[in-house]
Amino acid sequence: MEQIKEKHEAEKKQLQETILTMRNEANKKTKKAVNRKIIEMETEMKFRHRDEVAAFKESQEENNEDGTREGEGEDEDEEMTPEMLLAQMGLSDAQTKTNNNNKEQVLQESKKKRNRQKERLAKRKAEMEKQQAEAAEEASHQIDFRKNELDTLEVICNNQKVKQVDIIPDGHCLFNSICDQLKLRHDIPTDYKKLRSEAAEYIRQHPNDFIPFLFDEETMSIRDVNEYTDKIANTPMWGGDLEILALSKVYCCPISVMMAASKSLLINEGGVQPELKLVYYKHVFGTGEHYGSLHDL
Repeated sequence: MEQIKEKHEAEKKQLQETILTMRNEANKKTKKAVNRKIIEMETEMKFRHRDEVAAFKESQEENNEDGTREGEGEDEDEEMTPEMLLAQMGLSDAQTKTNNNNKEQVLQESKKKRNRQKERLAKRKAEMEKQQAEAAEEASHQIDFRKNELDTLEVICNNQKVKQVDIIPDGHCLFNSICDQLKLRHDIPTDYKKLRSEAAEYIRQHPNDFIPFLFDEETMSIRDVNEYTDKIANTPMWGGDLEILALSKVYCCPISVMMAASKSLLINEGGVQPELKLVYYKHVFGTGEHYGSLHDL
């Protein structure tokens, strides 16, 4: 447990250093997005630390139970009937009488052991059934996040007089959504591969504008710009705020992102070309976060 506490303290310290770096390097354009990212990072760490502590405690309890079960097995293996002892040692009648008494005592002790084991098993079963019942009760009252998100987005779309357009939910969904918007609003035909390359190149040319976005939650450090942009250009890695900002600069236009949980995010508000309109889903798709395109009614 001490090792886990030390690990968590080190991660908290490193995260605070990273947050300080991100805030120092943020500018007016990136301040809101950076603050949102910081909140996500702190929340993720809080819940991850809680889960790791719970998993450790559960593992310790299982180990203790295994040790108890092994001890019980050894007691049962050591039991020997009086008849077996007589056959091996040829005891006298007097000894036989003594052994009969011992036999009764052994049987009584054995029954006590088995009864205690049954009691433990019954108690464990009752606890499991109680936990299952509580989980089922909790699940019955859980919020249907998917339905809530869809309902909220539908209301927002009706108010803004736009409709959601389906985009294949894969690692290219953000870029394919922007492709759809560029064709619709700028009359520019393109594809996700070209957009990936353009976003990567813009980030390489303007690294200081994007460093606050390049926090790696696995290594708890800032990612290498060249390594990151290579993945954006050449793999199906999912895109996000960083790539939206880059492409809004490439095409000199604002890009808005509709969300159910908060008001729409508007990136590069000063862009002179027509606004591109996207929608962000957090709960709707089983594959995880997803982007779609919005068409005017």
